[in-house]
Amino acid sequence: MAEKRPQRQPSMSCGTAINYKIIRSDRRTLAIEITKALEVLVRAPKRATDEEIRLAVEKHAAWIEKNLEVRKQRNEARTAYELTDSEIGELTALAKKVIPPKVEHYARLMGVKPASVKITSAQSRFGSCSGKNGLCFSYILMRFPEEAIDYVVVHELAHIKHHNHSKSFYTLVGKYMPDYKAREKLLKQFFT
Repeated sequence: MAEKRPQRQPSMSCGTAINYKIIRSDRRTLAIEITKALEVLVRAPKRATDEEIRLAVEKHAAWIEKNLEVRKQRNEARTAYELTDSEIGELTALAKKVIPPKVEHYARLMGVKPASVKITSAQSRFGSCSGKNGLCFSYILMRFPEEAIDYVVVHELAHIKHHNHSKSFYTLVGKYMPDYKAREKLLKQFFT
C-alpha cells in the first residue's frame, strides 16, 4: 500500500528538541533513519500511536544525535569530493583507458566474460553487474589507489557467477584477491 504523507513531530530529549518525520505504512516494526538531508525519519506501523513513536524517538535520542553528527561529517567529506566538469571529463577518459584492460585481465583469470563494460557517472556505487552480465564502473574509481580499483573489478566480475553477496561469492573473490577486505577498506572511506 502507498505510504502516508510524512507528518512532522517534535520530541524533547535532554532539553533538546528532535524534529522528526513519521511515515506510516503496513510494516510491522518501527525504524528510525537519518537521511542525507539530515532529517530524522521514523517509519512506523499504521497502528503505532503518536505517543509510542515519541517514546521510541526519546529512547533512541543518543543514537539519533550521534548519527546526525556522523551523517553531517559524511556530507562534509563528500563535498570535498565534488569535481568540476573538466575534472569529471578527465577522470572519465582515464577510467575508459584504465578499467577495460583490468576487466579483460581478471576476466581471463576468473574464466568469465562480461557482456559489456561501461564507465558511468554513478555517485552511490563504484560498480555494478546487470542481470545480463553487463558491467558498469564509476569514473570516481580513478580517485582511488590501484588496489581498490582492482578489487572493484574482481568484485563485479564475481557477480557474473554469483549474482548475490553469498559466501560462495566472497570465496570466489578471495580466490583471486586474498586481501580483498583490506582493499575494500580503501573504498569505504568514501561512503562512511
